[in-house]
Amino acid sequence: MLERAVDAGAAPTFKKLIDRGTLIRGCVSTFPSVTPVACSEIATGVAPDRHWVSGMNWYHRVERRYVEYGSSLEATRAFGLFRTLYDTVYNMNMAHLSHEVETVFERLGDAGVRTACTPFLIYRGRHRHELGLEGLMRRMAVAAKFHHAVWGPDELFYGELYASRRVPCRPTLARPGTRDEYSACVGVELVEQDLYDFLLLGLPDNDYHSHRLGPENSVESIAHADVSLERVIDAAGGIGAFLEDHAVILLADHAQVAVDRPLPIAEALGEEWRVLQPNSTRPEDAELAVSPTARAAHVYVLKAGHGYPRTHAAVRARLREQPGMDLVAWIVADGGPAEREGAGVPPGERLEAVVESEAGELRFRPGNQVEDHRGAGWDVDGELRVLHAAVEDGRFEGGGYPDALGRLWSALTAPHAGDIVCSLADGYECVDWGGATHVGGGSHGSLQAGDSLGPLLLVGFDPAVAERHEQWALRDVSELVLEHFGVETPPVEGSRQPAIPGAELPNDSAAP
Repeated sequence: MLERAVDAGAAPTFKKLIDRGTLIRGCVSTFPSVTPVACSEIATGVAPDRHWVSGMNWYHRVERRYVEYGSSLEATRAFGLFRTLYDTVYNMNMAHLSHEVETVFERLGDAGVRTACTPFLIYRGRHRHELGLEGLMRRMAVAAKFHHAVWGPDELFYGELYASRRVPCRPTLARPGTRDEYSACVGVELVEQDLYDFLLLGLPDNDYHSHRLGPENSVESIAHADVSLERVIDAAGGIGAFLEDHAVILLADHAQVAVDRPLPIAEALGEEWRVLQPNSTRPEDAELAVSPTARAAHVYVLKAGHGYPRTHAAVRARLREQPGMDLVAWIVADGGPAEREGAGVPPGERLEAVVESEAGELRFRPGNQVEDHRGAGWDVDGELRVLHAAVEDGRFEGGGYPDALGRLWSALTAPHAGDIVCSLADGYECVDWGGATHVGGGSHGSLQAGDSLGPLLLVGFDPAVAERHEQWALRDVSELVLEHFGVETPPVEGSRQPAIPGAELPNDSAAP
């Protein structure tokens, strides 16, 4: 869609950048390929097993409640506006995002690099910002007793809630589809006042319009993003002057596909088991927790002990019966489904992942039998057709599921992952806890290429950099930024080993 907008003459600024840079057409998103998980990977350079954010909605085993980041207005109402506000704005960065990893803002800040950010979900940095309380959000924040300061980059602009300085820009956090203009306005101020060395400029409106109208109707919203970026570039004197002082990385956190059929996964499982409801006062009575996250889902088996393997197997069977279910995956420890304590994956003599579809079952674990396009080694056993895959000369060819083994392993071994993780088929989206979907428009979240491959454009970098990875992923971006500013990069691909978190898990009750 980016190339279509450029070819139509609707995105002249993006065209100028593409003409001067290197466009990588298939940068792989995270899994589930939804914005909180993807933004966490972009900002930290690690996958979900290490950054610990697992979806738009997930179940907190320690606090025995759902975490909801605003899947829809209806879902926000179901969980409560104030609860969702705390989780999305404050807890996602201050509590849910692992403190065992550092964000690009933290690492650059420690090196003395001036950092700035317009609205972006992951903003954690070294500079303290008090609540701003401007505009439409004031009454809600006051009513919610929302008064927490946050830690962010030197210059943080998060709509009505946080602003490091006064700017002549109308905050629009509460009005989706109008946020690009706010980012552009803030970006102009940052450029004109020379307030940053590194700027993360968020342009999220294309995602909103694609959800509403479908991904095939994105030219207009991409053109809108182009105009917003053009304003920032013009403030620096135009494209020539801008690129004398700036390197540019342009990327999407995920893609979208058209959806026309809903999958009410919580309702389907609720016919046989007691499924935890939003804000339940008796979570101990529930047998399952179900977290729809667009075109993926986590299912948590809450009753531990002797009946766990039997319930786990019965739930998997019920999931496979659902129309629109593509892949069902889980972790096995010592031959049986891994029963988690707290948020950890239990250690076992043979910890492995299982993924199942109509084609059969495939098992895999980190090893040395085959190598994927990311250079990671795996031992695989079973039906390769599950992932439309083949093995050729020791190479795992993943078909329509890019970086399938790596992304599945990371998603399944993440501390807040479900006991069972699902990825949906073409055209389907889970019904969220507010009863809403984007049916008739676009969505994302699955392991499939259509949800997962986006553009990555590098401008101002040595062209040889583009050859560094055979298959680029979101987690490679922070490394590029750190290298550009001469900051030592963290160890590469640490997420390939089995994650066994648990005792070190922090208490996520930083906010009520």
